[in-house]
Amino acid sequence: MLAIISNVLRASAQRNGAAVIMSARTYADFTTQATFEIKKCDVFKLDEGPATQVVLTRDEGLQYYRTMQTMRRMELKADQLYKQKIIRGFCHLYDGQEACAVGIEASINLSDHLITAYRAHGYTYTRGGTVKEIMAELTGRRGGIAKGKGGSMHMYCKHFYGGNGIVGVPLGAGVALACKYQGNNELCVCLYGDGAANQGQIFETYNMAALWKLPVIFICENNRYGMGTSVERAAASTDYFKRGEFIPGLRVDGMDVLCVREATRFAADHCRSGKGPILMELQTYRYHGHSMSDPGVSYRTREEIQEVRSKSDPISMLKDRMLSNNMASVEELKEIDVEVRKEIEDAAQFATTDPEPPLEELCNHIFCDMPSLEVRGTNPWAKLKSVS
Repeated sequence: MLAIISNVLRASAQRNGAAVIMSARTYADFTTQATFEIKKCDVFKLDEGPATQVVLTRDEGLQYYRTMQTMRRMELKADQLYKQKIIRGFCHLYDGQEACAVGIEASINLSDHLITAYRAHGYTYTRGGTVKEIMAELTGRRGGIAKGKGGSMHMYCKHFYGGNGIVGVPLGAGVALACKYQGNNELCVCLYGDGAANQGQIFETYNMAALWKLPVIFICENNRYGMGTSVERAAASTDYFKRGEFIPGLRVDGMDVLCVREATRFAADHCRSGKGPILMELQTYRYHGHSMSDPGVSYRTREEIQEVRSKSDPISMLKDRMLSNNMASVEELKEIDVEVRKEIEDAAQFATTDPEPPLEELCNHIFCDMPSLEVRGTNPWAKLKSVS
């Protein structure tokens, strides 16, 4: 019995010693930056493409990791709340595509402009919205980023124009026209999916953007399925980066945050130098279905989804790079995970307890900077007031 107690005490002392050693580890023990070889982009109508050797600092890596984990956990919580019927209506989740948003934002300025398609939650966060505001908007509460009246697609921040489904491309070109007109050296990132890429309005917009040399980055987030239709069944040519014809293009590994970052930096420099629009195709993948009403396994197999998760997950890829190059410790990344989970849980608690907007606020903000006016309700006798 004494021998057993002695062994237990010895093991405990060893564990405590290890903990002391781990807690004593300082930032000086980590590599502050490392150089990585990334996948070469396919190019169209360009003499050269983005760099294939890139530098990642420890601070950048930790920030990218935290942001992607926050987006992932936020979408998984939205999935849970939707299945509990707390979130209703349209809800398009972004998990699996986090490297696209984080890589794009790493290479543009907050003063630049961004407009996207269905999956707007992640971009609302990277553009400056808080998790609490996003979750409350999804549940239709007063504290939501659009006062609880927008929902999944209709979230807005400064210089972010929300989710616009398949019709956002001409709007993005209009924002880019305003940038050029004002001469402020800003640009517009205009995102759409592979499902929207076959529409006529997109080609009309390409024409105008090229003709007027607008500072716009057209980005096709090709997640391989437009709703429930694979790209091979929907498009005669799946080389979306060549669709601009007279607009230069890049095809990028959209699961690698560093690839997306370098390609976006290249594209932004192209636009700011006055060369006009450029087209990017980000090859990515969504883990959920098109929306929460789509189980996502009737047109693809569970094995396919699992294979992408195991081989190409954007968060795992960044994590492995940082750990293998001594840029972070397992414990440090776990600590970030714990903090992110708490932030998401706190936001979900707020989103389920905050009151819904009252009826008298229903018609507010129809116009900007206008005197209050009466708005007819569902019948001629029902009158509501709109306040800017």
